[in-house]
Amino acid sequence: MLNKIITNKIITNKIITNKIITNKIITNKIITNKIITNKIIINKITINKKTVMKTKNLFKTIAFAFSLLIGGNMIAQDKNIVETAIASKDHTTLVAAVKAADLVGVLSGEGPFTVFAPTNAAFAKLPAGTVENLLKKENLAMLQGILTYHVVAGKFNASDVIGLIKKGNGKAVIPTVQGGKITAMIMDGSVYIKDENGNQAKVTAADLDQTNGVIHVIDSVVLPK
Repeated sequence: MLNKIITNKIITNKIITNKIITNKIITNKIITNKIITNKIIINKITINKKTVMKTKNLFKTIAFAFSLLIGGNMIAQDKNIVETAIASKDHTTLVAAVKAADLVGVLSGEGPFTVFAPTNAAFAKLPAGTVENLLKKENLAMLQGILTYHVVAGKFNASDVIGLIKKGNGKAVIPTVQGGKITAMIMDGSVYIKDENGNQAKVTAADLDQTNGVIHVIDSVVLPK
């Protein structure tokens, strides 16, 4: 076809409007790696936009992986946050702390809440005697502060957390029920939560949906100032 104008023709899923293709015969042929107006299209990624596309794909990959991290001993059920924690053998310390802090009623309420739930191993990382001291009645206010520092008002699933991190150019500062803030970030392909003291906790299981919110399991206890 010589000097033939092809209008609204789709070539490799790209619409070319009012473009003149000269001295080239196209017969039921798929054209790939074609040079169009000095711009090379490869696998639908424009070279001068490759960095942007790779970044977007990285966030999508991390979001997908984050959503698949479901703890084997803490399965999402048709229960509220407290009921699910009680059913988990890896969260007996957290449950004992919630009961001692008189927060069962609050965390069993309508919510919704997002809870970053430390495991027994996470509490075990604290200095010897810390947990025992926190469970004493005279330390009730301190215990309540630590526990509510792991709670965020509203339901934030994995995709929401990743979205906030992306919007914040690599980190998301999130207010907690306690009043302080935690910072979510991505390191080495995993999502981490950092407290106001610089301590970090890795999210090891995500998107455990509950009737009154969602649980994300973390491997360390975060502490308010």
